[in-house]
Amino acid sequence: MVKVLSLFSGSLASRVATRLVERHPSVSGIQLLYFRSPFSRECEELRELVKAEWSKATYRTQSIKKDYQDLISLTEEGEFSLEQSCRCCQSLLLSKTARYMDRIGADYVVTGCVAGKHAIAMQGASDIAARVGLEGRILNPLLIEEPLDLPDDLAIWANPDLQVRDVQDSSDTVEQLAAELKLQSADPVNSSNRCKLMIPGFGERVAALFKEEIVTLNALCLLDFPLYFKAAPDLRIVLASDEDEKRELQNYFLPQDLRLYPATPHGPMTLLRTDWETKSESDKLTIIEFVARLTATFARADGMTTIPVYYRLESQDERQLMNVEPFESIESLVSRADLEHIPLHLPVERVFGA
Repeated sequence: MVKVLSLFSGSLASRVATRLVERHPSVSGIQLLYFRSPFSRECEELRELVKAEWSKATYRTQSIKKDYQDLISLTEEGEFSLEQSCRCCQSLLLSKTARYMDRIGADYVVTGCVAGKHAIAMQGASDIAARVGLEGRILNPLLIEEPLDLPDDLAIWANPDLQVRDVQDSSDTVEQLAAELKLQSADPVNSSNRCKLMIPGFGERVAALFKEEIVTLNALCLLDFPLYFKAAPDLRIVLASDEDEKRELQNYFLPQDLRLYPATPHGPMTLLRTDWETKSESDKLTIIEFVARLTATFARADGMTTIPVYYRLESQDERQLMNVEPFESIESLVSRADLEHIPLHLPVERVFGA
């Protein structure tokens, strides 16, 4: 009998592939392994799917923290490359999967790999498998001509020469297989919903961060906020607009961060991060006034020519008040040459967390 590990993402393709392998008579058991990283969002739907469809299977998660920078690939010009980042991600996940397989004594790993997904060619996938010691041990049933036909030998699903399915519309094919296997056809944990790097603008934010400073998990988490700005010389400015964002931003204030908020109902909360020790007293006041005006602009206090804005260092209890004039408009503010803003084209449902 054979023990199989599923490199489980929660996507419909991953669930279908796992179920296909689970049906094989030689498989004695299947375990699900899900990887979390700073670039993946937490999905409540994932836990619900596992509970509904694999209630008796062992489900484990691992967090990628120390080597998360290996998930990102930049071009020689320093630009973000989604294609190369997908390749880096696959390589890192398979490497960690190989070690986990050795630990639990798994013979094979199954993936929901679909030909050409995210521009990863099959030859490239085979090269990665060989490099991490998984050659001939990765089951890809969705790439076989007739996935529902159970092979006599499970190894057939791991033979690259037989993985010839050319999927023009893989979503239709996977949905049809899901129906045959009596799985829910909904795909709430697909890669577009799960991976932040697929959000237009997010990868560019990460690339800019990687080029300029030592990256921390805290700094990466700030990139999630739509209103994220950079200004010379070293200012990082993050605005939380609604109550959910404010609650989330509370988690990322460091002792030397400045907290700003207008004395108006339902106004934004702002985090300002900079190296205060390198600033003169005059520079500090100029910076605080600029960010206070920025905060006031997003307060949208119609009819008010000046807006009171409170501010304090996170390490101190005493707050101070500054009355400032908001900028002419949000549009004129974000178009300023001295303020950098990479917009995020977010889905309707925005979920924080990694």
